[in-house]
Amino acid sequence: MAKCPVAELPSSGSQPISVIICARNERENLEKYLPSIFEQEYPNFEVVVVNDRSWDGTADLLEELEKKYAKLKVVHVKEGEKFIAGKKFAATMGIKAASHEWLVFTDADCEPASVNWLRGMQRPADNDVQILLGYSPYFKKRSLLNALIRFETFFTAVNYLSFALKGMPYMGVGRNMAYQKALFFKSKGFAAHMHIPSGDDDLFVNANATPENTLIQIHKDTQVWSEPKASWLAYLRQKKRHVGAGGFYKAKHRFVLTVQVLVQFFFYVTIIILACFPYTHFIAVGVFVLSLIIRCFVYPRLLKRLNYGELRWWFPILDIVLVVFLLFNFVLSLFVKKVTWK
Repeated sequence: MAKCPVAELPSSGSQPISVIICARNERENLEKYLPSIFEQEYPNFEVVVVNDRSWDGTADLLEELEKKYAKLKVVHVKEGEKFIAGKKFAATMGIKAASHEWLVFTDADCEPASVNWLRGMQRPADNDVQILLGYSPYFKKRSLLNALIRFETFFTAVNYLSFALKGMPYMGVGRNMAYQKALFFKSKGFAAHMHIPSGDDDLFVNANATPENTLIQIHKDTQVWSEPKASWLAYLRQKKRHVGAGGFYKAKHRFVLTVQVLVQFFFYVTIIILACFPYTHFIAVGVFVLSLIIRCFVYPRLLKRLNYGELRWWFPILDIVLVVFLLFNFVLSLFVKKVTWK
Protein backbone atom coordinates (compact mmCIF):
# COMPACT_ATOMS: atom_id res chain seq x y z
CA MET A 1 0.00 0.00 0.00
CA ALA A 2 1.31 3.43 -0.91
CA LYS A 3 1.86 5.85 1.92
CA CYS A 4 0.74 9.45 2.17
CA PRO A 5 3.93 11.58 2.26
CA VAL A 6 4.58 14.97 3.85
CA ALA A 7 4.46 17.90 1.43
CA GLU A 8 7.45 20.23 1.28
CA LEU A 9 7.18 24.00 1.46
CA PRO A 10 7.48 25.21 -2.16
CA SER A 11 9.85 28.06 -2.91
CA SER A 12 7.16 29.98 -4.80
CA GLY A 13 3.46 30.01 -5.67
CA SER A 14 2.16 28.69 -8.94
CA GLN A 15 -1.46 27.61 -9.44
CA PRO A 16 -4.31 29.96 -8.45
CA ILE A 17 -6.15 29.34 -5.17
CA SER A 18 -9.62 30.02 -3.83
CA VAL A 19 -9.73 30.39 -0.05
CA ILE A 20 -13.18 29.57 1.35
CA ILE A 21 -14.45 30.79 4.72
CA CYS A 22 -17.95 30.11 6.04
CA ALA A 23 -19.13 32.68 8.57
CA ARG A 24 -22.23 32.83 10.75
CA ASN A 25 -22.31 35.81 13.13
CA GLU A 26 -18.55 36.25 12.89
CA ARG A 27 -18.23 40.03 12.55
CA GLU A 28 -15.72 40.34 15.41
CA ASN A 29 -13.52 37.47 14.21
CA LEU A 30 -13.62 38.54 10.57
CA GLU A 31 -12.60 42.07 11.50
CA LYS A 32 -9.71 40.69 13.55
CA TYR A 33 -8.40 37.84 11.40
CA LEU A 34 -9.53 38.27 7.78
CA PRO A 35 -6.88 40.91 6.95
CA SER A 36 -4.15 38.34 7.67
CA ILE A 37 -5.47 36.24 4.80
CA PHE A 38 -4.98 39.11 2.35
CA GLU A 39 -1.42 39.59 3.61
CA GLN A 40 -0.40 36.24 2.14
CA GLU A 41 2.59 36.43 -0.18
CA TYR A 42 1.02 34.46 -2.99
CA PRO A 43 0.65 35.71 -6.57
CA ASN A 44 -2.85 34.56 -7.46
CA PHE A 45 -5.63 33.92 -4.98
CA GLU A 46 -9.12 35.01 -4.04
CA VAL A 47 -10.99 34.81 -0.72
CA VAL A 48 -14.60 33.66 -0.82
CA VAL A 49 -16.48 34.45 2.39
CA VAL A 50 -19.94 32.92 2.74
CA ASN A 51 -22.17 34.91 5.09
CA ASP A 52 -24.61 32.33 6.40
CA ARG A 53 -27.69 34.27 7.57
CA SER A 54 -25.79 36.39 10.10
CA TRP A 55 -27.56 39.06 12.15
CA ASP A 56 -24.60 40.57 14.03
CA GLY A 57 -23.46 43.01 11.36
CA THR A 58 -21.31 40.53 9.43
CA ALA A 59 -22.94 41.56 6.15
CA ASP A 60 -22.19 45.26 6.76
CA LEU A 61 -18.56 44.51 7.59
CA LEU A 62 -18.10 42.37 4.49
CA GLU A 63 -19.58 45.14 2.36
CA GLU A 64 -16.93 47.51 3.73
CA LEU A 65 -14.13 44.98 3.25
CA GLU A 66 -15.15 44.34 -0.37
CA LYS A 67 -14.31 47.96 -1.12
CA LYS A 68 -10.90 47.57 0.51
CA TYR A 69 -9.81 44.17 -0.81
CA ALA A 70 -10.11 43.40 -4.51
CA LYS A 71 -9.46 39.70 -3.83
CA LEU A 72 -12.57 39.38 -1.63
CA LYS A 73 -15.72 37.75 -2.98
CA VAL A 74 -18.79 37.64 -0.72
CA VAL A 75 -21.65 35.15 -0.99
CA HIS A 76 -24.80 35.65 1.10
CA VAL A 77 -27.05 32.80 2.25
CA LYS A 78 -30.45 34.28 2.99
CA GLU A 79 -33.18 33.04 5.30
CA GLY A 80 -35.54 30.73 3.48
CA GLU A 81 -32.93 29.24 1.14
CA LYS A 82 -33.85 25.71 0.15
CA PHE A 83 -31.94 22.69 1.39
CA ILE A 84 -30.22 24.64 4.16
CA ALA A 85 -28.18 22.23 6.29
CA GLY A 86 -25.88 24.44 8.30
CA LYS A 87 -22.28 24.85 7.33
CA LYS A 88 -22.40 22.29 4.50
CA PHE A 89 -24.85 24.38 2.51
CA ALA A 90 -22.71 27.47 3.08
CA ALA A 91 -19.56 25.59 2.05
CA THR A 92 -21.28 24.30 -1.09
CA MET A 93 -22.28 27.84 -2.02
CA GLY A 94 -18.70 28.98 -1.51
CA ILE A 95 -17.30 26.17 -3.63
CA LYS A 96 -19.70 26.94 -6.45
CA ALA A 97 -18.72 30.61 -6.32
CA ALA A 98 -14.98 29.86 -6.32
CA SER A 99 -13.19 30.87 -9.50
CA HIS A 100 -10.27 28.47 -9.12
CA GLU A 101 -9.84 24.70 -9.10
CA TRP A 102 -7.78 24.40 -5.91
CA LEU A 103 -9.77 25.17 -2.75
CA VAL A 104 -8.19 26.02 0.61
CA PHE A 105 -10.48 26.02 3.65
CA THR A 106 -10.22 27.84 6.94
CA ASP A 107 -12.56 29.47 9.49
CA ALA A 108 -13.42 33.04 10.41
CA ASP A 109 -11.64 32.76 13.77
CA CYS A 110 -8.36 31.55 12.27
CA GLU A 111 -5.05 33.28 11.61
CA PRO A 112 -2.26 31.87 9.40
CA ALA A 113 1.06 31.35 11.18
CA SER A 114 2.91 33.23 8.44
CA VAL A 115 2.58 34.91 5.06
CA ASN A 116 3.69 31.59 3.52
CA TRP A 117 0.53 29.70 4.48
CA LEU A 118 -0.95 29.60 0.98
CA ARG A 119 2.42 28.79 -0.54
CA GLY A 120 2.45 25.61 1.54
CA MET A 121 -1.22 24.78 0.98
CA GLN A 122 -1.16 25.17 -2.81
CA ARG A 123 -1.70 22.09 -4.92
CA PRO A 124 1.50 20.00 -5.05
CA ALA A 125 3.28 19.40 -8.33
CA ASP A 126 2.08 15.79 -8.34
CA ASN A 127 -1.14 15.91 -10.38
CA ASP A 128 -2.48 12.82 -8.59
CA VAL A 129 -2.80 14.77 -5.34
CA GLN A 130 -6.36 15.95 -4.75
CA ILE A 131 -6.39 16.46 -0.97
CA LEU A 132 -3.92 18.29 1.29
CA LEU A 133 -4.33 17.92 5.06
CA GLY A 134 -2.98 20.78 7.17
CA TYR A 135 -2.65 21.36 10.89
CA SER A 136 -4.37 23.96 13.06
CA PRO A 137 -3.34 24.52 16.71
CA TYR A 138 -5.34 26.61 19.17
CA PHE A 139 -4.22 29.84 20.82
CA LYS A 140 -2.99 29.49 24.39
CA LYS A 141 -5.17 30.77 27.23
CA ARG A 142 -4.71 30.44 31.00
CA SER A 143 -7.27 27.79 31.99
CA LEU A 144 -7.70 24.05 32.44
CA LEU A 145 -10.27 24.03 29.64
CA ASN A 146 -7.79 25.58 27.23
CA ALA A 147 -5.08 23.11 28.18
CA LEU A 148 -7.52 20.24 27.62
CA ILE A 149 -8.66 21.61 24.26
CA ARG A 150 -5.09 21.99 23.05
CA PHE A 151 -4.08 18.54 24.31
CA GLU A 152 -7.11 16.93 22.64
CA THR A 153 -6.26 18.78 19.42
CA PHE A 154 -2.69 17.52 19.68
CA PHE A 155 -3.86 13.95 20.22
CA THR A 156 -6.30 14.16 17.28
CA ALA A 157 -3.67 15.69 15.00
CA VAL A 158 -1.08 13.04 15.84
CA ASN A 159 -3.71 10.42 15.11
CA TYR A 160 -4.99 11.59 11.72
CA LEU A 161 -1.58 12.71 10.48
CA SER A 162 0.09 9.45 11.56
CA PHE A 163 -2.60 7.31 9.98
CA ALA A 164 -2.29 9.34 6.78
CA LEU A 165 1.47 8.75 6.77
CA LYS A 166 0.83 5.03 7.13
CA GLY A 167 -1.49 5.00 4.13
CA MET A 168 -4.88 5.33 5.83
CA PRO A 169 -6.04 8.97 5.73
CA TYR A 170 -9.39 9.14 7.51
CA MET A 171 -10.07 12.79 8.40
CA GLY A 172 -8.97 16.41 8.19
CA VAL A 173 -9.89 19.64 9.96
CA GLY A 174 -11.74 22.42 8.18
CA ARG A 175 -9.60 25.09 9.82
CA ASN A 176 -6.74 24.15 7.51
CA MET A 177 -7.18 21.80 4.59
CA ALA A 178 -7.41 21.90 0.81
CA TYR A 179 -8.82 19.84 -2.01
CA GLN A 180 -9.64 19.89 -5.69
CA LYS A 181 -12.93 21.40 -6.79
CA ALA A 182 -13.43 18.66 -9.38
CA LEU A 183 -13.19 16.03 -6.62
CA PHE A 184 -15.98 17.74 -4.71
CA PHE A 185 -18.40 17.61 -7.64
CA LYS A 186 -17.30 14.16 -8.78
CA SER A 187 -18.11 12.76 -5.33
CA LYS A 188 -21.39 14.74 -5.18
CA GLY A 189 -20.12 16.96 -2.40
CA PHE A 190 -21.76 16.44 0.96
CA ALA A 191 -24.81 14.60 -0.43
CA ALA A 192 -24.11 11.38 1.49
CA HIS A 193 -24.23 13.12 4.87
CA MET A 194 -26.12 16.35 4.21
CA HIS A 195 -28.68 15.33 6.84
CA ILE A 196 -26.26 15.85 9.75
CA PRO A 197 -24.85 19.27 10.75
CA SER A 198 -21.20 18.21 11.07
CA GLY A 199 -18.72 16.48 8.78
CA ASP A 200 -18.07 19.13 6.15
CA ASP A 201 -14.38 18.45 6.69
CA ASP A 202 -13.71 15.03 8.23
CA LEU A 203 -16.52 13.10 6.50
CA PHE A 204 -15.57 14.50 3.11
CA VAL A 205 -11.96 13.43 3.64
CA ASN A 206 -13.05 10.07 5.05
CA ALA A 207 -15.08 9.33 1.93
CA ASN A 208 -12.59 10.58 -0.65
CA ALA A 209 -9.02 10.38 0.67
CA THR A 210 -6.74 7.59 -0.49
CA PRO A 211 -3.03 6.91 0.04
CA GLU A 212 -2.42 7.99 -3.56
CA ASN A 213 -4.39 11.25 -3.66
CA THR A 214 -3.56 12.69 -0.22
CA LEU A 215 -0.62 14.62 1.25
CA ILE A 216 -0.10 16.21 4.65
CA GLN A 217 1.46 19.61 5.31
CA ILE A 218 2.75 20.40 8.83
CA HIS A 219 5.50 22.95 8.19
CA LYS A 220 5.35 25.61 10.91
CA ASP A 221 4.75 28.35 8.33
CA THR A 222 1.67 26.59 6.97
CA GLN A 223 -0.15 26.08 10.24
CA VAL A 224 -3.28 28.06 11.07
CA TRP A 225 -3.94 29.25 14.62
CA SER A 226 -7.51 29.24 15.85
CA GLU A 227 -9.57 30.63 18.73
CA PRO A 228 -10.54 27.86 21.20
CA LYS A 229 -13.93 27.57 22.85
CA ALA A 230 -14.18 29.74 25.95
CA SER A 231 -16.69 27.70 27.97
CA TRP A 232 -17.14 24.04 28.86
CA LEU A 233 -20.67 24.08 27.41
CA ALA A 234 -19.49 25.41 24.04
CA TYR A 235 -16.73 22.82 23.95
CA LEU A 236 -19.17 20.02 24.79
CA ARG A 237 -21.41 21.12 21.93
CA GLN A 238 -18.46 21.14 19.54
CA LYS A 239 -17.29 17.67 20.56
CA LYS A 240 -20.82 16.32 20.39
CA ARG A 241 -20.97 17.35 16.74
CA HIS A 242 -17.69 15.52 16.16
CA VAL A 243 -18.99 12.35 17.82
CA GLY A 244 -22.03 12.47 15.54
CA ALA A 245 -19.84 12.67 12.44
CA GLY A 246 -17.59 9.81 13.62
CA GLY A 247 -20.49 7.40 13.33
CA PHE A 248 -20.46 7.88 9.55
CA TYR A 249 -16.79 7.02 9.02
CA LYS A 250 -15.89 3.98 6.98
CA ALA A 251 -16.27 0.76 8.98
CA LYS A 252 -12.53 0.05 9.15
CA HIS A 253 -11.84 3.54 10.48
CA ARG A 254 -14.60 3.30 13.09
CA PHE A 255 -13.19 -0.05 14.24
CA VAL A 256 -9.61 1.20 14.58
CA LEU A 257 -10.61 4.40 16.38
CA THR A 258 -12.99 2.58 18.72
CA VAL A 259 -10.33 0.05 19.66
CA GLN A 260 -7.91 2.90 20.30
CA VAL A 261 -10.28 4.61 22.73
CA LEU A 262 -11.22 1.36 24.47
CA VAL A 263 -7.59 0.38 25.01
CA GLN A 264 -6.89 3.76 26.57
CA PHE A 265 -10.00 3.53 28.77
CA PHE A 266 -9.39 -0.02 29.97
CA PHE A 267 -5.75 0.79 30.68
CA TYR A 268 -6.83 3.25 33.38
CA VAL A 269 -9.62 0.96 34.60
CA THR A 270 -7.11 -1.84 35.05
CA ILE A 271 -4.71 0.46 36.91
CA ILE A 272 -7.50 1.51 39.29
CA ILE A 273 -8.62 -2.07 39.94
CA LEU A 274 -5.07 -3.26 40.63
CA ALA A 275 -4.49 -0.32 42.96
CA CYS A 276 -7.49 -1.33 45.09
CA PHE A 277 -5.94 -4.60 46.29
CA PRO A 278 -2.96 -4.74 48.68
CA TYR A 279 -1.14 -7.48 46.78
CA THR A 280 -1.43 -5.83 43.37
CA HIS A 281 -1.22 -2.10 44.07
CA PHE A 282 2.55 -2.16 43.49
CA ILE A 283 1.87 -3.70 40.06
CA ALA A 284 -0.48 -0.80 39.29
CA VAL A 285 2.19 1.72 40.26
CA GLY A 286 4.83 -0.10 38.24
CA VAL A 287 2.68 -0.31 35.09
CA PHE A 288 1.68 3.35 35.34
CA VAL A 289 5.27 4.51 35.89
CA LEU A 290 6.49 2.38 32.98
CA SER A 291 3.83 3.84 30.65
CA LEU A 292 4.75 7.32 31.86
CA ILE A 293 8.43 6.77 31.10
CA ILE A 294 7.64 5.51 27.60
CA ARG A 295 5.41 8.50 26.88
CA CYS A 296 8.06 10.87 28.23
CA PHE A 297 10.26 9.80 25.33
CA VAL A 298 7.50 10.35 22.77
CA TYR A 299 5.10 13.12 23.80
CA PRO A 300 7.50 16.06 24.45
CA ARG A 301 9.06 15.81 21.00
CA LEU A 302 5.67 15.64 19.27
CA LEU A 303 4.19 18.38 21.43
CA LYS A 304 7.05 20.70 20.55
CA ARG A 305 6.76 19.99 16.83
CA LEU A 306 3.02 20.74 16.92
CA ASN A 307 3.49 24.01 18.86
CA TYR A 308 2.28 22.74 22.23
CA GLY A 309 5.69 22.32 23.86
CA GLU A 310 4.63 23.76 27.24
CA LEU A 311 2.09 20.94 27.69
CA ARG A 312 4.89 18.41 28.09
CA TRP A 313 4.83 19.07 31.85
CA TRP A 314 1.10 18.40 32.12
CA PHE A 315 0.39 15.56 29.72
CA PRO A 316 0.05 12.80 32.40
CA ILE A 317 -2.79 14.73 34.06
CA LEU A 318 -4.33 15.93 30.80
CA ASP A 319 -4.32 12.39 29.43
CA ILE A 320 -6.49 11.21 32.32
CA VAL A 321 -8.79 14.25 32.14
CA LEU A 322 -9.21 13.71 28.40
CA VAL A 323 -10.25 10.06 28.85
CA VAL A 324 -12.86 11.08 31.44
CA PHE A 325 -14.11 13.92 29.23
CA LEU A 326 -14.42 11.72 26.13
CA LEU A 327 -16.34 9.09 28.12
CA PHE A 328 -18.68 11.75 29.49
CA ASN A 329 -19.18 13.24 26.02
CA PHE A 330 -19.96 9.80 24.56
CA VAL A 331 -22.57 9.07 27.23
CA LEU A 332 -24.07 12.54 26.78
CA SER A 333 -24.35 12.02 23.02
CA LEU A 334 -26.53 8.95 23.63
CA PHE A 335 -29.18 11.08 25.30
CA VAL A 336 -28.86 14.48 23.61
CA LYS A 337 -29.38 14.12 19.88
CA LYS A 338 -29.98 17.66 18.63
CA VAL A 339 -26.90 19.52 17.40
CA THR A 340 -26.47 22.70 15.34
CA TRP A 341 -23.61 24.47 13.56
CA LYS A 342 -24.05 27.85 15.31
